[in-house]
Amino acid sequence: MSTREKSGCPINLSLELLGDRWTLLIIRDLIFAGKKHFREFLQSDEGISSRTLAERLQTLQDEGILTRSDDPSHGLKAIYRLTEPGIDLLPVLATLGAWGSRHRKADGELARTADELAAGGEPALERMKMALRAEHVV
Repeated sequence: MSTREKSGCPINLSLELLGDRWTLLIIRDLIFAGKKHFREFLQSDEGISSRTLAERLQTLQDEGILTRSDDPSHGLKAIYRLTEPGIDLLPVLATLGAWGSRHRKADGELARTADELAAGGEPALERMKMALRAEHVV
């Protein structure tokens, strides 16, 4: 996945990094599902391949959206954590979730999370960002 910029347009720059489904789904899993290990991402319902996952995780590391560190409890595992720019993607995902909840046939329980975030507005997003910082930014 290349993140070579083609223009200085902020929307274009964002899409060049985040414009494929796998990248946003990895970030979704970090934010909403609490996933932190490679194998956990592989177990998502969408069925990402290990090669695609490895490529997207590396790109997200290179771009400063997440970090990778050794898992002290297991020598062969790595822990992926969001950085502040990664946490700042919460409103983007919340907005996508709210849109999908309104206009697509979303799972009721998952739609409820999106609807609650949308209804809570900026205060709900800030509370969730604070929780994410406590969990991810070490």
